[in-house]
Amino acid sequence: MINTMKTTVDRTTFTITFQRSFAAPREDVFDAWTDPEQITHWWDPTGVPLAACAVDLRHGGTFRFTTASNHAPPFTGVYSVVERPALLVFDAMGAVGTVRLEAEAGATRMTVTIRCPSAEHLEQFVKLGVDVGTDRTLDNLVAHVARKRKVG
Repeated sequence: MINTMKTTVDRTTFTITFQRSFAAPREDVFDAWTDPEQITHWWDPTGVPLAACAVDLRHGGTFRFTTASNHAPPFTGVYSVVERPALLVFDAMGAVGTVRLEAEAGATRMTVTIRCPSAEHLEQFVKLGVDVGTDRTLDNLVAHVARKRKVG
Protein backbone atom coordinates (compact mmCIF):
# COMPACT_ATOMS: atom_id res chain seq x y z
CA MET A 1 0.00 0.00 0.00
CA ILE A 2 1.27 3.45 -0.85
CA ASN A 3 1.17 5.90 2.04
CA THR A 4 -1.20 8.58 0.82
CA MET A 5 -1.30 12.01 2.37
CA LYS A 6 -2.81 14.51 0.00
CA THR A 7 -4.97 17.61 0.30
CA THR A 8 -6.52 19.55 -2.55
CA VAL A 9 -8.73 22.63 -2.74
CA ASP A 10 -10.87 22.56 -5.90
CA ARG A 11 -12.34 25.99 -6.51
CA THR A 12 -14.43 24.78 -9.49
CA THR A 13 -16.40 22.27 -7.38
CA PHE A 14 -16.08 24.21 -4.07
CA THR A 15 -14.51 21.14 -2.48
CA ILE A 16 -11.62 20.40 -0.15
CA THR A 17 -10.44 16.79 -0.41
CA PHE A 18 -8.13 14.93 1.96
CA GLN A 19 -6.64 11.48 1.41
CA ARG A 20 -4.95 9.24 3.94
CA SER A 21 -4.06 5.57 4.08
CA PHE A 22 -3.99 3.27 7.08
CA ALA A 23 -2.33 -0.04 7.80
CA ALA A 24 -5.61 -1.11 9.40
CA PRO A 25 -8.94 -2.58 8.33
CA ARG A 26 -11.60 -0.05 7.44
CA GLU A 27 -13.77 -1.26 10.35
CA ASP A 28 -11.09 0.09 12.71
CA VAL A 29 -10.98 3.44 10.90
CA PHE A 30 -14.79 3.63 10.81
CA ASP A 31 -14.92 2.95 14.56
CA ALA A 32 -12.37 5.71 15.18
CA TRP A 33 -14.69 8.10 13.28
CA THR A 34 -17.85 7.06 15.14
CA ASP A 35 -16.96 5.97 18.70
CA PRO A 36 -17.06 9.00 21.06
CA GLU A 37 -14.31 7.56 23.25
CA GLN A 38 -11.99 7.35 20.25
CA ILE A 39 -13.03 10.66 18.67
CA THR A 40 -12.20 12.40 21.96
CA HIS A 41 -8.54 11.43 21.53
CA TRP A 42 -7.91 12.61 17.97
CA TRP A 43 -10.42 15.22 16.84
CA ASP A 44 -8.85 18.47 18.07
CA PRO A 45 -6.09 19.59 15.68
CA THR A 46 -4.04 20.77 18.69
CA GLY A 47 -3.87 17.19 19.96
CA VAL A 48 -5.70 18.01 23.21
CA PRO A 49 -8.52 15.55 24.02
CA LEU A 50 -12.04 16.90 23.57
CA ALA A 51 -13.94 18.20 26.60
CA ALA A 52 -17.13 16.52 25.36
CA CYS A 53 -18.18 14.27 22.50
CA ALA A 54 -21.66 13.00 21.68
CA VAL A 55 -22.61 10.85 18.68
CA ASP A 56 -26.04 9.56 17.63
CA LEU A 57 -24.88 7.32 14.78
CA ARG A 58 -27.89 6.93 12.50
CA HIS A 59 -29.53 8.64 9.54
CA GLY A 60 -30.76 11.95 10.98
CA GLY A 61 -28.65 11.49 14.11
CA THR A 62 -26.47 14.32 15.36
CA PHE A 63 -22.96 14.77 16.68
CA ARG A 64 -21.33 17.44 18.82
CA PHE A 65 -17.59 17.72 19.54
CA THR A 66 -16.48 20.34 22.09
CA THR A 67 -12.82 21.30 22.42
CA ALA A 68 -11.21 21.64 25.84
CA SER A 69 -9.29 24.72 24.76
CA ASN A 70 -12.36 26.54 23.44
CA HIS A 71 -10.25 27.68 20.46
CA ALA A 72 -13.24 26.92 18.27
CA PRO A 73 -16.99 26.62 18.77
CA PRO A 74 -18.39 23.09 19.15
CA PHE A 75 -18.39 21.16 15.87
CA THR A 76 -21.94 19.96 15.30
CA GLY A 77 -23.70 18.21 12.48
CA VAL A 78 -26.32 15.77 11.27
CA TYR A 79 -25.64 12.41 9.61
CA SER A 80 -27.44 11.82 6.31
CA VAL A 81 -25.70 8.51 5.44
CA VAL A 82 -24.21 5.89 7.78
CA GLU A 83 -22.99 2.76 5.98
CA ARG A 84 -20.61 0.77 8.17
CA PRO A 85 -17.71 0.36 7.39
CA ALA A 86 -17.57 2.28 4.13
CA LEU A 87 -19.30 5.66 4.23
CA LEU A 88 -20.35 8.59 6.40
CA VAL A 89 -22.05 11.69 5.03
CA PHE A 90 -23.00 14.60 7.25
CA ASP A 91 -24.02 18.25 7.14
CA ALA A 92 -21.91 20.60 9.28
CA MET A 93 -21.00 24.30 9.18
CA GLY A 94 -23.15 24.80 6.07
CA ALA A 95 -21.20 22.20 4.08
CA VAL A 96 -21.49 18.49 3.30
CA GLY A 97 -18.76 16.23 4.67
CA THR A 98 -18.12 12.77 3.26
CA VAL A 99 -15.84 10.08 4.69
CA ARG A 100 -15.26 7.22 2.24
CA LEU A 101 -13.28 4.16 3.39
CA GLU A 102 -12.04 1.70 0.78
CA ALA A 103 -10.34 -1.63 1.50
CA GLU A 104 -7.01 -1.80 -0.26
CA ALA A 105 -4.72 -4.85 0.03
CA GLY A 106 -5.33 -5.41 3.75
CA ALA A 107 -5.31 -1.70 4.46
CA THR A 108 -7.67 1.27 4.16
CA ARG A 109 -7.70 4.28 1.87
CA MET A 110 -9.72 7.14 3.31
CA THR A 111 -11.03 10.06 1.27
CA VAL A 112 -12.65 12.93 3.15
CA THR A 113 -14.39 15.69 1.24
CA ILE A 114 -15.89 18.95 2.38
CA ARG A 115 -18.25 20.30 -0.28
CA CYS A 116 -19.24 23.93 0.16
CA PRO A 117 -22.38 25.42 -1.40
CA SER A 118 -20.54 28.33 -3.04
CA ALA A 119 -17.15 29.78 -3.94
CA GLU A 120 -17.58 32.35 -1.18
CA HIS A 121 -18.24 29.65 1.42
CA LEU A 122 -15.16 27.73 0.30
CA GLU A 123 -13.00 30.86 0.49
CA GLN A 124 -14.29 31.55 3.99
CA PHE A 125 -13.31 27.99 5.01
CA VAL A 126 -9.83 28.44 3.51
CA LYS A 127 -9.47 31.83 5.24
CA LEU A 128 -10.48 30.22 8.57
CA GLY A 129 -7.87 27.49 8.00
CA VAL A 130 -10.35 24.61 7.73
CA ASP A 131 -8.03 22.88 5.24
CA VAL A 132 -4.97 23.19 7.51
CA GLY A 133 -6.86 22.29 10.69
CA THR A 134 -8.48 19.27 9.06
CA ASP A 135 -5.08 18.13 7.78
CA ARG A 136 -3.77 18.16 11.37
CA THR A 137 -6.89 16.43 12.66
CA LEU A 138 -6.57 13.65 10.08
CA ASP A 139 -2.87 13.26 10.93
CA ASN A 140 -4.02 12.79 14.55
CA LEU A 141 -6.48 10.14 13.33
CA VAL A 142 -3.75 8.23 11.47
CA ALA A 143 -1.55 8.27 14.60
CA HIS A 144 -4.50 7.25 16.81
CA VAL A 145 -5.40 4.24 14.65
CA ALA A 146 -1.72 3.16 14.53
CA ARG A 147 -1.40 3.42 18.34
CA LYS A 148 -4.62 1.51 18.87
CA ARG A 149 -3.45 -1.29 16.56
CA LYS A 150 -0.16 -1.62 18.50
CA VAL A 151 -1.93 -1.72 21.88
CA GLY A 152 -4.89 -3.75 20.95
